[in-house]
Amino acid sequence: MSIITIWGRKSSVNVQLVLWALDELGLDFDRIDAGFIYGVVDSADFCRMNPNRLVPVLVDGDGAPIFESAAILRYLADCYGGHNFWPKNAVARAQVDKWAEWAKWNVGHAFIVSVFYGLVRTPADKIDHNAIRAAIGHLEKVLELADTKLATSTYIASSQFTLADIMLGYCLYRYYDIDITRAELPNLRRYYDLLSTRPAFQRHVMASYDELRA
Repeated sequence: MSIITIWGRKSSVNVQLVLWALDELGLDFDRIDAGFIYGVVDSADFCRMNPNRLVPVLVDGDGAPIFESAAILRYLADCYGGHNFWPKNAVARAQVDKWAEWAKWNVGHAFIVSVFYGLVRTPADKIDHNAIRAAIGHLEKVLELADTKLATSTYIASSQFTLADIMLGYCLYRYYDIDITRAELPNLRRYYDLLSTRPAFQRHVMASYDELRA
């Protein structure tokens, strides 16, 4: 099997979801710290891999560099995932992919940019608490959709763990860990508690983000 290398710091949620996927798929990999306080992303070599100068970047053996976490996940799923995780049939795969795409943008992006950055990565005297409350309200209206779906299935896309669960679950540790008042979403909480029993989730997602605090 080819050597997989990933560039990115452990405290980045976009890196975490790739690490989680690699671990779930049983793949060996080397990780190189990059981004934030670790530098590297402004180097000429890194910019040739990703002109956006962002992490993660993944290289599988002598293959071309891949950036954008969702693209990396789909690549790994195509190459190494089983039928339940990422169906080979296009119709069945679309049922997983629609929830994956929905979760990454409507939940993950909304939480990280509008809630987590605003509350955790902003100095205390500069936090806009009204904006945070509004962002949480918007986010939880979206999470209600997940809560409704999870009332009828063990995981977000089906009864089996799939790529969509990584796309939704990667930000839930921080959602439940930060100091906010949360809506009562019992099915989502049951789902999060289930994900929390997975060793790969514990290793890569339930990780300290203290270095990100303002």
